[in-house]
Amino acid sequence: MDEAAHAAHFTTVADAVGLRLRQIQAEVERVVPDARRCIGYKMPAFRRRRIFFYFAGFKQHIGIYPPLSGPPELVAELAPWRGPKGNPAFPHKHPLPIDLIGRVAAALAEQYG
Repeated sequence: MDEAAHAAHFTTVADAVGLRLRQIQAEVERVVPDARRCIGYKMPAFRRRRIFFYFAGFKQHIGIYPPLSGPPELVAELAPWRGPKGNPAFPHKHPLPIDLIGRVAAALAEQYG
């Protein structure tokens, strides 16, 4: 059921946004191969022992949650994309930094998963 709900979110956004979400999904699964798809806070998410990565498409951006607290170099690299609450927000008008998102997923998996 979580798998279907996870995929259903992609149908609620524009096709171009859904494509970006699928790219993120593939990258998370590549860098954290034991992650399982699920839903958390009504968003697609990934879990290991617990949920460590949430992501969702919005009108202007894709948000990734929760905010990353380390390592400091990666947090600094995310600075241009950090929103007011600290979580990364990637505007649709810019290319998706998929490698950076993969490193964020790996760090969040280590921190929370």
